Amino acid sequence: MDRLKILVVDDESRMRKLVRDFLVKGNYDVLEAGDGTEALDIFFQEKDIALVVLDVMMPKMDGWQVCREIRAYSGVPIIMLTARADEKDELQGFQLGVDEYITKPFSPKILVARIEAILRRTNQRANEEVLSCGGIEIDKAAHRVMIDGREVELSYKEFELLTYFVENRGIALSREKILNNVWNYDYFGDARTIDTHVKKLRSKMGEKGDLIKTIWGMGYKLEVSQE
Repeated sequence: MDRLKILVVDDESRMRKLVRDFLVKGNYDVLEAGDGTEALDIFFQEKDIALVVLDVMMPKMDGWQVCREIRAYSGVPIIMLTARADEKDELQGFQLGVDEYITKPFSPKILVARIEAILRRTNQRANEEVLSCGGIEIDKAAHRVMIDGREVELSYKEFELLTYFVENRGIALSREKILNNVWNYDYFGDARTIDTHVKKLRSKMGEKGDLIKTIWGMGYKLEVSQE
């Protein structure tokens, strides 16, 4: 299988090298850009980039503008990096269609784990038909869920919701992100729909329902201690 290309955009060469070294160890090809203009040139020249790691504060063109330009043409996954822990920035990122938002300083290992999770979800890393973690097994092709060896009957949306949690295990997911990815972007209903579905899903999962943690004021996270 060809190695996936990841574009790392940051005006700090030290930061680019740190991220690149960890990604190369993870068997990715890495392209680098030191400003927003260079990033767009590389992105549209290469055309087969699997994911973009994008710093917010950069010369010539900031990360927000780069994100807007890319989103006008492509749905490629984007992870934003920022030195500011500002809720308004984070909300702006999600409104622009950013997949993840990571505040500096961060652990490169965590960044790689987030990249893996996003690529799993977008099926670029592997076309996994069977997902499993913490005693939960999801057969996507057969649309079947087994929990501790017992088949569990789920509605279509409950199945999609559990699949999304498993594909993004260990990552805090806002209600907005869940709506956008499970109910898709053209859904304009109440975010409380998610809470209702999570409640039903937990009930059907029995003891394993406790793996779905509530993040108060934000959303949910599937937390599995060991796999």
